[in-house]
Amino acid sequence: MTDLSAGTPGVDQIKADYSEMTRRKRVYGGILLIVFVALMAAGFRTADDRNAGSFVDGWHRIFDYPTEVLSEAWEKIGALPENLVTFFPALVETLNIAAASTLIGTIAGTFLALMSTRGMAMWPALIPLFRRIADICRAIPEIVIALVLIFVLGGGPVPAMIAIAIHTAGALGKLFSEVNENASLKPVEGLHSVGANWSQRMYLGVIPQVGPNYVSYALLRFEINIRASAILGFVGAGGLGYELRNSMSWGQGRYDQAAAIFLLLFVTIVVVDQLSGLLRDRLTHGFEKGARA
Repeated sequence: MTDLSAGTPGVDQIKADYSEMTRRKRVYGGILLIVFVALMAAGFRTADDRNAGSFVDGWHRIFDYPTEVLSEAWEKIGALPENLVTFFPALVETLNIAAASTLIGTIAGTFLALMSTRGMAMWPALIPLFRRIADICRAIPEIVIALVLIFVLGGGPVPAMIAIAIHTAGALGKLFSEVNENASLKPVEGLHSVGANWSQRMYLGVIPQVGPNYVSYALLRFEINIRASAILGFVGAGGLGYELRNSMSWGQGRYDQAAAIFLLLFVTIVVVDQLSGLLRDRLTHGFEKGARA
């Protein structure tokens, strides 16, 4: 009779292997932590040297500028409603930039995701190419793209919209492709067997499965794009960021306007975050609740 347990490691051996694996993991983690701390210390020292060593001498004055902004804004608190009305069109422009870039980026990201997922791609041989395109779109910061486009197209909301849309396409393409990996390919195979073309297979067999997650990620990206569009305004891309840069210039005496812009941006981000959070919760859990009911 053959001894089936002859090649099976004993309990002591398993414990020893597990202990060795845990020890090795801790050693690697400790080495990475030491390297990270060393890089942080070296980077801080280099930055401080390039800043003429003024960080250590000036860190205790870090709240001087915010205090000056708030004190001046408080002195002119009566002008707050007027400033809110004045800068509301810039807020609308910022929201338009974020909405348009999110819509374009979502469409482009959906295409990149479908073309880079095995079992769904129209041209399977080009899957690595579409993945690299998404990586490139995601790797280049929006501000770099916006600076190039502003140089070519001039200042305004269009360069900001294009820059954010390109980055959004890369980011959502990655997220959507991960969602696609969990989708069932049986509906796609069934539609293919009855002669459906690629677009019909994707529209009828894939999108109904991944649609709620797509919309959830797109709403989350919309929140991010509102912040991005405000930041790009500092380089001349329009919207609230452009007005904020002008208001916060030294010696202008317009800190009350800067405070109003900060308030508008803060309230908008909070409201959009709450609404999109409710919509995402409804999309991801609403179907399950309805099924249980």
